[in-house]
Amino acid sequence: MLVKLKQFSVGGNRPLSLRCPACRKTGTFQTIENVHDLRTGDIFLGQRFCPDPSCRAQVFCVYDLQSNVVKSYPPQRIDFDSKAIPATIVKTFEEALSCQAEGMHVAAAIMIRRTLEELCQDKGATGANLKARVNTLQSSVVLPQGLLAAMDDLRLLGNDAAHIEAQTYDAIGQDELEVAIELTKEILKAVYQLDDLLGRLRALKKT
Repeated sequence: MLVKLKQFSVGGNRPLSLRCPACRKTGTFQTIENVHDLRTGDIFLGQRFCPDPSCRAQVFCVYDLQSNVVKSYPPQRIDFDSKAIPATIVKTFEEALSCQAEGMHVAAAIMIRRTLEELCQDKGATGANLKARVNTLQSSVVLPQGLLAAMDDLRLLGNDAAHIEAQTYDAIGQDELEVAIELTKEILKAVYQLDDLLGRLRALKKT
């Protein structure tokens, strides 16, 4: 549906707090010089740019009277440190983050499950299905029992997303995805990044 321009007026032009979709840093995004926001009712539309001088990515924002960002494009994504994690796993998990940012919750859950599949493959965990591979993963990686249990919960969430008949969760929405993503980040950190951090610390020891 076309919106008549007379429904808009100029206004807003407020700084907005955003996580940059390009450099991933959180900051106060300013308006672009001589570019005014548009207002329709209690909603403003405008462009902002990343305050980091090395980035300066531009973002289109929709925000309300209290300067709460309702929508932004490119969308804000949950931060993720990919250091020391295999590229194939990073690519899959990044896709999960992109789906979550766009509100595609089912697709995000499926990609989280695939992230676990690739983790098991990378660590040589075998089995007839993902449940069996997660169980055998214990022999090749050291993880707290809580994170091992979380992997099974993430597997079930992915099953619900991929199969109509699976009903372990009542729904797959924003809340479920945010928790699932945070758990997946902790699993990847424990498997791939703690040893890297320890190695860097030991390298700084006096010889």
